[in-house]
Amino acid sequence: MEKVIPVRMDGTWIYDIVMEQSFDGLKAQLDKLDLKQRKVCVVTDSHVAPLYLEEVKAIAGQCCKKTEEFIFPAGEENKNLDTVRNLYEALIKMGFDRKDWLIALGGGVVGDLCGYTAATYLRGISFIQIPTTLLSQVDSSIGGKTGVDFDAYKNMVGAFHMPKLVYSNTAALKTLSPEQFSSGMGEVIKHGLIKDRKYYQWLIQNQEEIKKLDLSLCQEMVHVSNLIKRDVVERDPKENGERALLNFGHTLGHAIEKLADFSLLHGHCVGLGCIGAMAISVNRGIIDRSELDRLKRFLESMGLPVTVTGLNASEIIKTTKRDKKMDSGTIRFILLKSIGEAVIDKTVTEEEMLCGLNEILV
Repeated sequence: MEKVIPVRMDGTWIYDIVMEQSFDGLKAQLDKLDLKQRKVCVVTDSHVAPLYLEEVKAIAGQCCKKTEEFIFPAGEENKNLDTVRNLYEALIKMGFDRKDWLIALGGGVVGDLCGYTAATYLRGISFIQIPTTLLSQVDSSIGGKTGVDFDAYKNMVGAFHMPKLVYSNTAALKTLSPEQFSSGMGEVIKHGLIKDRKYYQWLIQNQEEIKKLDLSLCQEMVHVSNLIKRDVVERDPKENGERALLNFGHTLGHAIEKLADFSLLHGHCVGLGCIGAMAISVNRGIIDRSELDRLKRFLESMGLPVTVTGLNASEIIKTTKRDKKMDSGTIRFILLKSIGEAVIDKTVTEEEMLCGLNEILV
């Protein structure tokens, strides 16, 4: 069954998030965008192209003047300005003007890179998100954050650029490896921790069926996570305040991800960061230790790591100070006040971070 979430800014409708269990509804959604006189380039990677490119191009071809494709090698290491440059060059050679469209077909790497290209090509062209991983369906495709990595710095170059449509085929989750699915669960669990205690409890209660990829449950999970992120983004589209709460687990998580040379999946690093951040709240006497133990058991049950080896705590702390979320030299750390309620805190000390890291470093 199709689910639709409208996204508004200042009360004005911007785009819809559409969830289906197939691509059957995609043509109707594209028809609403009036692409008949436009060219469309489907941007995807080498993992996703064999699975969905031809189907999506065939559907888009019924709605637009001409379809093109751009495929780049899969992997975070290719989410960089070199790939963007190659895409710019391809679009120029294909004669794309500022009224033509891009479609991001794939996971977070594809969505971020395609979105950034759309934000900057000819000062901005329209694009559509068709996320195919759990992480991209519940997080990176929603809210208009786009960007690429610069050297070893994650998402250091970017822009806010809203899509015109997000279309999630939740059946695509069945093609994911267990590692990729569990990576997406890192962001899903984060949503419950920061905004919705009942959702967090529902996830724990339904974890066995979620692991079995029950599509009805998975669609409901994607739907609720999208509602949480939509509501935050509507109130704070450019991360001037509340939207920073979505970075729970990311301060330590991004540092771990970087120092591990991106060998660990993003959602796994977020999960580790969530443990570290919750541990700080535990050490402050705000969260009960039993909640931290419960989180660890849940993450581990869903296939996420709860420890990491080979990293140095002082290096992780040093790396957090180079994070793009710094505010006048101070780290904006996201902590839990309670399960389902997060707060921005600028008083976290290095000693507290060290205590948090002691929960995950072995």
